[in-house]
Amino acid sequence: MIGSLNGVVAAVGEDTALIDVNGVGYVVQAAGRTLGRLSVGAPAKIFVETHVREDAIRLFGFSSEEERAWFAHLQTIPGVGAKVALGILDAMPPEVLADAIALQDKAAFARANGVGPKLAARLATELTGKAGPKGFFSIAGGRAPSAAPAANGARAEAVSALVNLGIDQSSAARAVASAAKQFAADAPAPELIRAALKEVSR
Repeated sequence: MIGSLNGVVAAVGEDTALIDVNGVGYVVQAAGRTLGRLSVGAPAKIFVETHVREDAIRLFGFSSEEERAWFAHLQTIPGVGAKVALGILDAMPPEVLADAIALQDKAAFARANGVGPKLAARLATELTGKAGPKGFFSIAGGRAPSAAPAANGARAEAVSALVNLGIDQSSAARAVASAAKQFAADAPAPELIRAALKEVSR
């Protein structure tokens, strides 16, 4: 199985890229956000999820291991295939996706291509009850993703503080994600904790 490609971008198409690795060209299917970061002739490291079938081998490429792990994780939900998972990640980077899960934000999922109201509701509900995705997060400075919002240290600290106060992890994650929306920029942990406590008390 191919886990990553380190080479030069030979071509970029509408939904694929051709990555030249020591003279061998690999066709990688990717979302628009990932393709938008690639430049023909420039070096690139692509994290890959390999799908092997009887009639084809397909490579799906991502700019981070975290995105690759979310791609695989999303497909554990019935009705979510590779195309829909790519659409979700194109609409929501991992940190936004984590917030949508914590808040059970059906509307956020529904904004992704290929996701209708019923599937959006299923994603918001079923992902909340699952542990975060798994992957090789010790490489390239990656961090293990979580279904709780942890876009920065302050938010992770705020969730931890609420859990230490006896609030369950899911409720703490939801409160912090909701509180974070009140601030125009990343807020320090004490402010997030105060705002999150108000959310819990509502």
